[in-house]
Amino acid sequence: MVLGVVVLVLLAGGGYLLIQPRTAHAGTGAAAQAAKPELYLPLDPAFVVNFQDQDSTRYLQVGVTVMTHDQNAVQAMKDSDPVIRNALVMLFSSQTYAGLSDTAGKKKLQAQALDAVRKIVSDKTGKPDVDALYFTSFVMQ
Repeated sequence: MVLGVVVLVLLAGGGYLLIQPRTAHAGTGAAAQAAKPELYLPLDPAFVVNFQDQDSTRYLQVGVTVMTHDQNAVQAMKDSDPVIRNALVMLFSSQTYAGLSDTAGKKKLQAQALDAVRKIVSDKTGKPDVDALYFTSFVMQ
């Protein structure tokens, strides 16, 4: 009886060792394929717009960089640079000083800018493969 239990444990352990390396390699391959490198595209030069604030004209300078994991999206953004820049200039110039004075306002503007870029890329490629938009500088005067 003891011999039967020992044989059963050895068979189970051997089966585990035979299956484990295959499972580990399959999981690693899928994870490596899913984890594409991050690609950053700075939208240079920085955006400079003016906007009204009660009785005075204010200026906003925003540096923008977009991030994607898809090389096709990078190319689509490069090809659509004038369209993207126009959309962002219109968005930035429609802001108010009060709306951008706090972090919540800046985050809202960042989300709106990301949506605008995603729409343009989606129109070009059929999918909105822009993962993030970052303000690399933000100056209001």
